Parts: sequence; C-alpha cells; structure tokens
Amino acid sequence: MAEAEEKETRSNEESTDESEEDESEEEPKLKYERLSNGMTEILQKDAASCMTVHEKFLALGTHYGKVYLLDVQGNITQKFDVSPVKINQISLDESGEHMGVCSEDGKVQVFGLYSAEEFHEMFDCPIKIVAVHPHFVRSHFKQFVTGGKKLLLYERGWMNRWKPSVLHEGEGNIRNVKWRGHLIAWANNMGVKILDMISKQRITNVPRDDISLRPDMYPCSLCWKDNLTLIIGWGNSVKICSVKERHASEMRDLPNRYVEIVFQFDTEFYISGLAPICDQLVILSYVKEISEKTEVECCARPRLDIVQPLPESCEEISSDALTVRGFQENECRDYHLEYSEGESLFYIISPRDVVVAKERDQDDHIDWLLEKKKYEEALMAAEISQKTIKKHKILIDQLKLLHTPVHILLGSVLSFILIKKMLCLRRCQCLFFDIGLAYINHLVEKGEYDLAARKCQKILGKNTELWEFEVYKFKEIGQLKAISRYLPRRDPVLKPLIYEMVLHEFLESDYEGFATLIKEWPGDLYNNTIIVQAVVDHLKKDPQNRTLLQTLAELYTYDQRYGRALEIYLTLRHKDVFQLIHKHNLFSSIRDKIVLLMDFDSEKAVDMLLDNEDKISIDRVVEELENRPELQHVYLHKLFKRDHHKGQRYHEKQISLYAEYDRPNLLPFLRDSTHCPLEKALEICQQRNFVEETVYLLSRMGNSRSALKMIMEELQDVDKAIEFAKEQDDGELWEDLILYSIDKPPFITGLLNNIGTHVDPILLIHRIKEGMEIPNLRDSLVKILQDYNLQILLREGCKKILVADSLSLLKKMHRTQMKGVLVDEENICESCLSPILPSDASKSFNVVVFHCRHMFHKECLPVPNTVSSVQFCNICSAKHRGPGSAILEMKK
Repeated sequence: MAEAEEKETRSNEESTDESEEDESEEEPKLKYERLSNGMTEILQKDAASCMTVHEKFLALGTHYGKVYLLDVQGNITQKFDVSPVKINQISLDESGEHMGVCSEDGKVQVFGLYSAEEFHEMFDCPIKIVAVHPHFVRSHFKQFVTGGKKLLLYERGWMNRWKPSVLHEGEGNIRNVKWRGHLIAWANNMGVKILDMISKQRITNVPRDDISLRPDMYPCSLCWKDNLTLIIGWGNSVKICSVKERHASEMRDLPNRYVEIVFQFDTEFYISGLAPICDQLVILSYVKEISEKTEVECCARPRLDIVQPLPESCEEISSDALTVRGFQENECRDYHLEYSEGESLFYIISPRDVVVAKERDQDDHIDWLLEKKKYEEALMAAEISQKTIKKHKILIDQLKLLHTPVHILLGSVLSFILIKKMLCLRRCQCLFFDIGLAYINHLVEKGEYDLAARKCQKILGKNTELWEFEVYKFKEIGQLKAISRYLPRRDPVLKPLIYEMVLHEFLESDYEGFATLIKEWPGDLYNNTIIVQAVVDHLKKDPQNRTLLQTLAELYTYDQRYGRALEIYLTLRHKDVFQLIHKHNLFSSIRDKIVLLMDFDSEKAVDMLLDNEDKISIDRVVEELENRPELQHVYLHKLFKRDHHKGQRYHEKQISLYAEYDRPNLLPFLRDSTHCPLEKALEICQQRNFVEETVYLLSRMGNSRSALKMIMEELQDVDKAIEFAKEQDDGELWEDLILYSIDKPPFITGLLNNIGTHVDPILLIHRIKEGMEIPNLRDSLVKILQDYNLQILLREGCKKILVADSLSLLKKMHRTQMKGVLVDEENICESCLSPILPSDASKSFNVVVFHCRHMFHKECLPVPNTVSSVQFCNICSAKHRGPGSAILEMKK
C-alpha cells in the first residue's frame, strides 16, 4: 500500500515501516503527500480538531480554539482566535465568502470573510456542529443550523434579526450535519434524519445498525454525493440513500419525497470518513490490531480504501495504509475525511497530521512503471499521453554534451583511451531523467544489448548528440556490433568518426559483418580514404581474402576509382562486374579485358558487348578474341542470330568455327547466310566429310545430281533422297533416283510409298524386273491405288466447287445487271459530251446505257459489224471486254 511521505523533512517520531504496496504489483489508485509549510508550524504547537475544504482555500480548526485559513499548499493566509477551547465544526457556503464556527464552550459564530456581516451566540452546552446554507451569500438564504442537544435553524428576518426554530430534539446530541441544496441531513444518537427545507418536513429516519458502539467515540460520517444522494457511514456499515419524489397517488399525509437505500454493505474496519469518487467510494477506516510483541490490541495505521458499491456488498479497488504522525494514540473520532469536488483531492485529518490524497495522473503512472522497471509499458504510456504528461519526456530535447574535436585515428586504429576520456567528460555534464534512456540503461544492465540497440532508433530519434553518447557507451562495454545495425544513415547523420569506429570494430573481428555494413551504408557516412587504407593494411596480412577484396572493390566504387574496382571484380570473377560496367559506363576500361569477361561469363559478356556495339566495335572484339577461337565463335554466333548481315565479313571465318566448335548450327548458318563463300564452305565440309552440309551446298550450287548421288551412296537414305527430289522438283532427278533404286528392293518400296503424287508409278512398276522380291509390295500397291483414288476425289471435289462458285457468281452478276440505272439531266453522252437527255422532253430520243454506267446517244455509237450484233462500250472496250460488254438501250 502507498505510504504518505513528507516532502521536506521527516520527524524523528515518524514510522519508517514500509507499506504493503512495495510488495504488490498492483498499481495504487491514489498518491499521497503531507500538507506542509504553515500546516507543519500549526501542528507542532497545536492539534487539528476539524477542517473544511473549499476549492479556493482550506479552513482548519484546532484544539486551542484557533481557526486558520490556508491555501492548498498549506500556507497560512488568515488566523482567527475564536475560542479558548476546541473548535468542533467549521462550515463554509459554496461561494467561500461566509464561514460558520462552533466550539466546545457553546460559542457559535457566523461571519463574512470579506464583509463586516457577523452573528454571535452563546449556548449553555457544547455545540458540536454548525452548517450554513450553501447559498448563504444570497440575501434570501441567510440561514444556518447548529446542533447540540437540539437541532436549531437560524433565519434572518425583519430588521436583520435572527430567529431560531427547533428542527429536532429529544434523541440525544446532534453529532453531524450536512446541508446540500434544499436538504439537511443530520445524525444523532438514534440515527440519521433528512429534512426537506421547502416543505419543512422530515422525510426519512435511517436508524444506526450497531447501537453497542458509543456515538461519541465512533461518530457518524455523512456526505452528499449530489443533491439527491446521501452516503452514510457509521461503525462498519455503509448506506447509500437516494432521495426520490413520491407519486401523487401515494402522498396522502406523507411527505412528497422519500428515501430509498440503494446500496448497503459492511466494511472490515470502523469508518472515520467517506467521500465519492466517480461511481466509487473513498473510505477512511480506523484500524485496530494485535501487537506481535505485547499481544495487546493497539491502534494501527488508518486505511484509505477505494471500493465499488454493490447492492449488498462491495468490491475493493485499492487499499492503502497511511503512516500519519501519532497514529498509535488516535481514536476513530480523531480522524476526518474532507474532499474537494472539483479537483478530486482528499484530505485525511488527524490531530497531528494532514495528508492529501489525489488521483494519480499519467506522470504518476509512468513513475510507478519505472519503479517496477516496466520500461516498455512506461514508454508506451508516455507516447500515448505525451501531450498531457508534464514530468516526463519520451526524448530529451537538448542534452548539453562537451563538444571537443576528436581526431583519434592513428593510421587505421582508433585510440580507445581517448574515447574513454571523452566519455567520462561528457558523462559528468549529463544530468537528465528520461524514460527512454532509463529503459536503454536497464536493458544494457540485463545484457539485452540487441534489444537496447533496437530501442535506440525509437527513443533517440533525430538527436545526434544522444546517438553519439549511446554509441560511446556501447563501445565502452564492447557491444558496438549490437548497435551497428540501428545507427541512423539519413536524417540524422552522425559524425563520420562514429561510423568509422564501428567499421573498425568489425574489421578487427568480423570480415563478413564489415562487408555487410559497407554494402548497407552510404559511402558518404565515413571517410572513405581512411577505411580503404585500413582494408589495404589488412590485405597485406591476408592477400587472398575474397571478402576483403570484394569489400575493397566496393569502396573503390564509392570513391569513383572504377578501374581498380573492375580489376578486383574480374580477378574475383564477381557477378557484379557487369552491373559495375553498365552503371558507370566503363566500356573504355574493358577493351583489353574482353577475354577475361568472356572466361567469367560468356553469355552475359556477349550480350553486353552486342548491346554496346557503338562503344566497343565488332572488329575490336573479334580482334581481341583472335587467340581464343572458341570464344570468338560464341560472340560471332550470337551476332549472327541478332542480325545476319552485321558480321558478314566474318562469315567465311565462321564456317571453320562452326565446323570446329558447333557443327549442329553449321547447316542452319549455311542456309541463313547469304554472304558466306560456297566454294570455301564446300571445301571445308568435304574435308571433314560433313555429308548433309555437302549435299546442301551442292544443291545450292546447282549440282543436284551429285547431291542426290551423295545421299544415295553415302547416306543410303531413300526417304532423304525422295525428299530432296521433291524439293528440287526436277524430272531428271526422279529418273536418276529410279535408275539407282531399280535393283535395290528396299529403295523400290520407299519409292512406291512416296512417288505417287510426283511421278507416274507405272514408270517405276514397268522397270521392275520379273521375279524380284520386293518387301511389302502389296501394301505399297494398295497405297498407290489409295493415293490415286484420293487424287480423283480431290479433282472431282474441286470441280464441283468451281462449278458451284461460277454459277453463284453468274447469278450475282445477272442480278446486278438487271438493276435499273438512273438517267437524268446531269448525265452526258460520253461521245459528244452533250446532255444525254434532250432539252425538249416531248421529242423522241434513243439512249444506250452500258452496264459500266457509260451513256451514249444511239446515233453517236458506231454501227456494229455484221458478224456480231453485240455492241461494246467504246471507253471500256480497251479493257478487254470489261463490265460494259452488255448494254441497256433506252428508247422513247
């Protein structure tokens, strides 16, 4: 449970016992502090007897009859000597301008704090309570009540005279009274009553539950939650009462209001005070316990509980034991609980101490999380509430560090001694409290270095000074590698020294990690020259280390020394060499390195060279590859595939290259090339006995008979021979093929199966010698007949189609020619060029209109010959009897 602590100094008599809250993981709902300053001075000489809280100030009554007005910080603003004996009650109106005071000697005073208005009255018995009307400042509400043996109402009447009237008597002393709106609630020895000031009727009587408790030792606590809800605490019983309007049909002689108890429950301890907080209750409890040493019942620390009322019980939300001065000597009646509605402040009053309890805000919540080392939750809470928190900051906005120029690179080695001295100087000047940094420190202490480094990104943000400070701290504990992945690279950018320090750490112990950082970090973060020199120094010890060589090439690239980078990449046969050449246009640097590129990756090299012919010419590439004909062939082959004409001057060379390294592509090359010398090609193919290629070249050179003879003699493939004869479509070739095959039965079978559509099979059959055994002769003859029948069917089918199409077109032409032709005044005779129609329509005329739409006067046409009476259009006759071969004659 939470322990209230004094802000300045602690009294020697104050208990140092820790509260139960220290052992609990549950966060308290309230925070506590002692009311000090003037309050401390008062309670050192006097004892508090009562206190009333206003939103603007506090009013404290003491056992020595003094009344003090204090501000909320406990500073004394006014002092009143009211009585020589104990002040029993102080009452303020809502405006805070009028105060009522009563004391143990029977004195009652009601006066204005800012006016001369005052009322004095002396009674012959102690007056325990006084309450002024909440709106006492208004002239028609000049009322207050007092309580001793009677409950008296004082009202100011005519000529400012105060008129008393008895509201209640006969049930013992009045112990407590609370006035809210038009309702007055008071407690006497028998119970609690409520009076409606409008009707002047008492509307309820709530009897006390435990009559065995002395009412003067265990007084009743009253509190209005609102204008119609009264909270009663007496002994260990709590009742929440609601004032309601009675229905008109139920009134009769009853008051127009009644009270319903909506919640009722018992508590573990005796109640000294209570107050509302939202829909919950704050209860101040007096506690007794058995001492472990003396085994005698004694007074324990009072408790402040927050409970959630239920219909017949309550749920405890929080419970705090309070260490107040002199709690061992206090009784239940010595404690009081007052509260300020506007600010949710709760004042725990005891004779020698006043403790203020207030709801914990987000800053307090964060403090508690930090105390419990729940830094992740604290950071999240601060982010969510960063606009409302006042005490904490997610990120230190400005951290004043010692800015001393430091150049601690000795060759390529960082001087750790200088770093440590600089770190110590900076630490001396860093005085801060920050959630994020506390979280990072906590993670580092736990050894969770990677998580601590990852959190730096979020916590340190763009503060370069904090980043540098944390890097030095990680350096000191030997964990630079952990933070390296999370260092900012853009907005912000740290000093180059920071990045160089991290790179050096990796270079000393982890080449792979060093290479990764060089790839990931932009080259402008650090001094490239220094890092290059450091890598070169390490390569002197291990010159064949591929990781360092590759990294050095990347550093040369960042430094725009592309030639050196290219040399290393080619030596390593690294895949990025082509990307480097393209990206930085290094074609001038690779003119003498073409063989190396081809050896590394011929496909990519050839593609790159062909894509950039304007930068490295074909002739230059062929020249460079002269001593590597296999690579020369790869290049020229791809060139030929892209464009058959670009490398035509090398087609003769390619014949030998194809013959040597790529025979499958030789024949396609010979077929597609129009620039290779056929004689040279034929010579090479004949030397190497390439039959198919030789056959092609012979046929292309016009020597088809030699080509066919080679197929028959060298390949002995009748199918190829037949195919070749079909391609050439030469009767003499077919004759040679038949003569060659006539004494070879397998060849005759092949011819019979394939010759039918090209040569009359009868010519072959007549030449077959009698008695020659021919394989599959019957099947071959059947196939010949089937092929012949198929040809007949095809011819008949084609004939039918031709006849049908001719008839269809003839009908279409007939329909077209039978259509009428429009002849009007705009038409002219194509011979005399005069209008085709006469100007006098009454005269007869003859007009000849051809189907070509040319028109003539009949007399303008030549007389047809005697052989044929058909006339033709003079204009279209030159087109070999065009569409005007028929005529349409018009007569009138």
